[in-house]
Parts: sequence; C-alpha cells; structure tokens
Amino acid sequence: MGTLQIRAATWSAEAKRHPAFTGATLRLPSFSGMTGQNETSAPRVVAVIPARGGSKGVPGKNLRRVGGVPLVVRAVASARAASLVDAVVVSTDHDGIAEASRAAGASVIRRPAALSGDTAGSEPAVLHALDGLDADPGVVVFLQCTSPFIDPRALDEAVAQVLDGRRDVVFSAVETHAFLWRESQTGAVGVNHDHTYRLRRQDREAQFQETGAFYVMRTAGFRHAGYRFFGSVGIASVDPRTAVEVDTEADLEIVSALAAVLDRPEPIDVDAVVTDFDGVHTDDLVHLTADCTEFVTASRSDGMGVEMLRTAGIPVLVLSKERNAVVAARARKLRVESRQGLDDKAPALTEWMTEHGLDPARVAYVGNDVNDLGCFAAVGWPVAVADAHPQVAAAARIVLGRSGGRGAVRELAERVLAARAAAQPAAASPSAASPTAAQRTGSPVAAPLDQEHQP
Repeated sequence: MGTLQIRAATWSAEAKRHPAFTGATLRLPSFSGMTGQNETSAPRVVAVIPARGGSKGVPGKNLRRVGGVPLVVRAVASARAASLVDAVVVSTDHDGIAEASRAAGASVIRRPAALSGDTAGSEPAVLHALDGLDADPGVVVFLQCTSPFIDPRALDEAVAQVLDGRRDVVFSAVETHAFLWRESQTGAVGVNHDHTYRLRRQDREAQFQETGAFYVMRTAGFRHAGYRFFGSVGIASVDPRTAVEVDTEADLEIVSALAAVLDRPEPIDVDAVVTDFDGVHTDDLVHLTADCTEFVTASRSDGMGVEMLRTAGIPVLVLSKERNAVVAARARKLRVESRQGLDDKAPALTEWMTEHGLDPARVAYVGNDVNDLGCFAAVGWPVAVADAHPQVAAAARIVLGRSGGRGAVRELAERVLAARAAAQPAAASPSAASPTAAQRTGSPVAAPLDQEHQP
C-alpha cells in the first residue's frame, strides 16, 4: 500500500485559521467548480463524501483529527489524489465541515435536515448530491470519512474496473480467513465453516470483509437500483492495516496511532525557521539545585538539526519569554540569533522577518504553549511539537512526531531540507538532502544522542 501524503494547499487566511481545519497539512492541486480536471466537459468520475455534523458514537466525528488532519479533509485528500477522480463533492449539513472541505479543495452541497438525522442512510445523501450536479457523471464514488487511510491507487484501480465495463460496482474489502460464529438456541454454530472439522488457514477459501472506505458505482445503475450494490460486483482488496473504521472513541485512538506509521511526513517548504526555547529545544522541565540554581536539558540531535539548517543557509531565530543566560548560551553554541525576555513574542518575530526581508508565508514557527499562538498567527507554517498544549496543536498547520527537547527540532530540520531537496534535486547535497529514515519509513527518527555531533 502506498502511504498517504497529505500536504498543504494555499488557503485563505480564514480557512487556514478555522478551528476544524488548522492542523491539517495539505498540498493539493488547484481546484474550482464542479467540472474537476477537465473544465470543458462534465466530469466522468465524481467522488461524493457524505459528512453530516451529528454523530452519537464520536461527537463531531468528521472534524476529529487523525495525524493532525480532520477526517473529512483526509477523505477529500485521498479522493483528489486519485488520478481518475475528476471532481470531489462533500455533502453536509454542518458549517464547519463545509468550510474545512472547501479549504481542502472539494465542492460542497448542503444536505437538507431530512437527510441528516441519525436514521438517514448514505444512499439518499449520495443521490441528493448527484441531483445537485449540472449533469450525471458516468461513475460516482461513494467515499466515507470514517476510513482515514484510503489509498488513492486502490481507488484508481477500482474506478478503472467500472470505467472499462468490467464491473458495475467495486467496493473496498480485506481478505479474511476468520472463523465466524452465531448463537442459536442450541448453542454456537459455525457460520462460514463446519465447526466439527478445522481446516488449516491455507486450505480454506478466502473471504472478504467490507472496509466501508469506498464504493465505486456506475451512476445510471445506482440511480436505477437506489442502492450501492447492483449488477456485476467486484472487490478491491486493500491493505488490512487501513481497514479500521472510526465508529467509537477507541477506534479513533487506534487510527491515531496508525497514522504515525501509515502517513508520510510532509516536507516543510520554508525559507526561515523560528523557534520557542523552553518546550521546543528543551523538554519544558526545569531542574533545581539545592541553592535554587536552574538548569535544563537540551538534545544534541536537535543541535545537529540546527547546524544542518545553518549549513543550508536557512536563517534560524530563537525567541523566549524567559530572560535566562542559558538561552543566550545555547544560541551562541548553535551560532544562531536569539531574543529573550519577551512577554509578547509576535512583535519581535514580525520585526525580525521584516529585517531579513522574509515572506511570513514562508516562515516556520515552532512552539509548544499558548503564548506561542500569537506567533502562529504571524507565519504561514505554525508548527507544534508532539507534546504541545491542545490549543497549540489545534492551531498548528503541522504537529511534529517528536516532543520538545527530544528530537522535534531535528525532525523539523530534516523536513525543511527534504523540501529543498525536492525543489532542487540536481543541486541537492547527498549528505544534507538525502532521504532520512524519517522520510523512508514514514515515521520521524532521531539518531541516538551519543551518536550526535556536539552542537
């Protein structure tokens, strides 16, 4: 399975700061209107994502974040990443979902209350969305937000089967050899096996379990049947790791853990990096001696990350609310600028960007606590460390996989350098810009401290 890379788009200021959307990191193709990639004719394939506002099991489910990205935005990103999908439509009754969906590149059709209750089915919502289009597409893809790891390549393969006439419907499923049972008045009875004789797994015929992620349907047949299954039905077998549906808070915990494995970290395309000190370069703890002398712990791995940025010619600034000799000492050792004793860090950040002629949209600010929110609003790349305050994580464009003082700055540096390498592949330095373990495996990796350089 290809890992889903959810990247950053160009947002309006309002969309970027919407509480449902902040934290999402998207870089998607430009999109407008209902005609998708071909603006001269009706789209052949339209993905419809039903996403109502109400949810009993997980309140606000479609706006809950997995890997820092709202579920509805993940669904839009997967659909738009599929090369055979021409347009993406979100059907919703909720203002926040509508705004997040538009910001992610989807069109929105407002769903009436009659189709938005707890007993409302998905098919009526998809049909209502089709009725809102100028013309029916040849193929409609019913996509569900509750599946956060939809592989665009699997989706393309399913669409191709319907487009070329092999199948009328193709749905996502996982192969299973599970032994199913049901209870009866006389006791448990095997459903898909003879429970009086146990075959080996390799001797049993494979069966398939729906994942609920997507259903690709010939539009005319779907309208005629009014239901997602009709005619010749095919199966798109997908990676079992992606098969978790979010129906409960426990499911949300599971997929959040999986995101660290299945999502690929996005390169951070910026011209400068500004960081808080406490909680970013340190673990936010203060150690006290008997005479109340304070000292903190910093990561050599983070120090190497700063050196990598400097070597690449990327300006780095450290800002701190505290006035402490350790801040200045650490900055001197790292050979970067620092400004401290700042009750409000945002004016100092703005002044520094102006002095250096920097476009705020291309500056990253890394923070961990609520006094960093002002700086978040001043730059295009607000970044939170993994253990940031919830308000900070909610306002971040990117939430790092590493905590403050434990490799967060190193992770940021590697992702900044990865963006530079992608933009200038011919000039990329093998030592500074080659893919790190973080980019290769999809999870951030910091080298052990005793293997690090001394900055």
